[in-house]
Amino acid sequence: MVFLHQQFLTTPDQFVTPQCPHPLPQSHLLPRKLTESQVKNRFPQQVEMKGFCSVTYVDGKQRYEALVRGKMEFAVEYREQIYIFETKRKQDKFLRTPETYWNQKLPSKVPPLCEPVPLTSLPTLGYLEQGVAVSVIKAMTAVGCLKPKYPFLSIQRSSLLYVALYLKGRQDTKELLELKKDNGLLITRAQITAARSTKKKLALYEENCALIPYLTSTMRGNYQPPSERPLDFEFKLNRFLALGHLPGANSVL
Repeated sequence: MVFLHQQFLTTPDQFVTPQCPHPLPQSHLLPRKLTESQVKNRFPQQVEMKGFCSVTYVDGKQRYEALVRGKMEFAVEYREQIYIFETKRKQDKFLRTPETYWNQKLPSKVPPLCEPVPLTSLPTLGYLEQGVAVSVIKAMTAVGCLKPKYPFLSIQRSSLLYVALYLKGRQDTKELLELKKDNGLLITRAQITAARSTKKKLALYEENCALIPYLTSTMRGNYQPPSERPLDFEFKLNRFLALGHLPGANSVL
């Protein structure tokens, strides 16, 4: 397919209908994709539209809200000018009908350039707000919904330990990699393994908290002989009693 595409671009006259009503454009007037490295090698030439996606702008009826910045990975050269686009789909749309989008004029007022700010460069309060606030809210919501009561621990201590485990194990592999990419932090395999281990501890913690309502409902009423008890009753009862022999938080951590 790529070979046929290149063959057509090399000798297009051989493949078009005879007596075509419109002449074929010259080679320098044909749009072509550029890689990110090719765009950088064209320095000091700058991208057109100040880096805004012309397809998004035109399709958005040239409104201020339609001024969305493009990405270098979706670049096209047309009429010796460079354009970048928001998505591959919009890059392909420009390649099909470049005359519709190429010669656009920006309004006098455009959105400000948003440079990414490394999370670690923020002051302490800003770092906590941007990096921790959402996780703390999620943890507080989770503990409010679950209302954990760990065997032989107070409600307050049970809630605090649950929040600690939730925050420590909240990040899975995908979140850690995104954190590394966005903020330039070094994420090691040991950290990923530790996060997975903490998630397992959190799941075990929730199972142990569920022992109390289970035993409360199962042991309610008159005495039942062993043959009439649920199959997992003895196992869960022994598990509950074993937690009472562990000192404090060691039964959790």
